[in-house]
Amino acid sequence: MVGGFGFIVAWLDPYSIAGRSFSYLLEPIVTGINNILATWMQSTGNYTLHHVKLYHAAWLPTSIVFGLFLFIALLSWNRGRFYCNVICPVGTFLGLGAKAALLKVNFNTANCTKCGKCAAVCKSECISIKNQAVDVSRCVTCFNCLDVCPDAALNFGFIKPKAKIKPTEVKPVSSQVHKTDNDRRKLLITGAALMAGSRIYALKKNKLSATQQNLTLNDRDYYPAPPGAGSVSRFNNICTACSVCVSACPTHVLQPAITQYGLSGFMQPFMDYETNYCNFDCHKCAEACPTGAILPLPIEEKQLTQLGVAVFLKENCIVHTDGTDCGACSEHCPTKAVDMVPYKNGLLIPEVDQSICIGCGACEYPCPVLPPYRAIYVNGHGQHQLAEKPKQEKNEGVSFEEDFPF
Repeated sequence: MVGGFGFIVAWLDPYSIAGRSFSYLLEPIVTGINNILATWMQSTGNYTLHHVKLYHAAWLPTSIVFGLFLFIALLSWNRGRFYCNVICPVGTFLGLGAKAALLKVNFNTANCTKCGKCAAVCKSECISIKNQAVDVSRCVTCFNCLDVCPDAALNFGFIKPKAKIKPTEVKPVSSQVHKTDNDRRKLLITGAALMAGSRIYALKKNKLSATQQNLTLNDRDYYPAPPGAGSVSRFNNICTACSVCVSACPTHVLQPAITQYGLSGFMQPFMDYETNYCNFDCHKCAEACPTGAILPLPIEEKQLTQLGVAVFLKENCIVHTDGTDCGACSEHCPTKAVDMVPYKNGLLIPEVDQSICIGCGACEYPCPVLPPYRAIYVNGHGQHQLAEKPKQEKNEGVSFEEDFPF
């Protein structure tokens, strides 16, 4: 998937649409029902069900997923398989295979009276009564047309080549096929325009975020991709935005991207440290990924995979601005890459050792300074790197030469 069109394929892929619908629409509903039942059952002394933390994505990606789901549902209600035949990329490839099929539905023009009953029941809208032709690239061989035809004018079998074909009969069929191709072409162009618009929105948003209260804006080269992605570009090329990893993530640090990845990663998951941070001993996203966009890593290797590095902005830190104690970032850091060092007036201030930082976001998430002016944030790597092993503090052994008095 190159040139940004991988986004279009991923966005329209039925598996990805189903995954996003389950993750952002169905899962919160099921979780809410579970919690209601758990409350009622526990009040009666039955503890079969337990409460689950209710999670929902941000309103914008949820609205986009709901809008697309509603669009497909209404289109299917009114036009049958129009989405599958004209828009869906899977339908396009299946149509190419259908053209090479040996057995096809075909007209017996001598018997056809052009009553139109076959076209009325065709769920794929692939029958042209005027031209007495079936667009086999869209036909799903449901045989509804064969059942309703009163004149036995439709057959299913080998299509024999016609000896004579009138130009007036061929031209409308060709025109109809080209019309379908034009619809797909317009769709691709529209998708490209939407991607460009999302990128412009991102640039405009960053431009409008001027310094506020003398704080420095968090400036990231990349938003971190999940551990096991390898690199942002590889992840963007392989991920289909199915959101299965988003549902599997226990901390829900994986969130659907809107502008974070730019053109190529719309709705693909990124590490959103405003929502949470990545657990040090967890790699469930890789276990759930169906495409290999997130490769499974041994926990020991995952704990050394550097998604990015923490960047400390002293001018944003409340220790500096408010003269108060903090240290939340250091307390949560699993590798102790963030250490507290003497500052002034008896206060301690963070110091980052980027060599052992893995970019998990455990420091950024609890920072009390609101985004996008965090005092400490993770600047993602375009290509994941390997961090050094955390330094192990040696504990001096206690001498037990003398006997205990008991």
